[in-house]
Amino acid sequence: MNGIGKIAVIGDEGSVELFAAAGADTFPTSNEADTLRTLKSLVAKNYAVIYITENVAVFVEKQLGELKKVPFPVVIPIPSASGGNGFGLKNIKRNVEKAIGADILSDSV
Repeated sequence: MNGIGKIAVIGDEGSVELFAAAGADTFPTSNEADTLRTLKSLVAKNYAVIYITENVAVFVEKQLGELKKVPFPVVIPIPSASGGNGFGLKNIKRNVEKAIGADILSDSV
């Protein structure tokens, strides 16, 4: 089945089950190999949006960087059910610094 316009969620089982109730296609993963295989499969199936929990996003950081170069899918790191690890915020800070030439999101003044 083609995933155009569909939403997928990759992450630990406890986190993705919450999204299944909302109608998203969910893909529980727990290690680097499963996460990479799942991400590649979802990209090939043309999903429009892929949410990925921060705790497994670290496994595929390089691939997520490559996906920023294409318009679709939009890949959005989100905290897991047990909380975030700063992966998403780190990427936002990096993109803001690249765009304007300064780190305006830093805690220090």
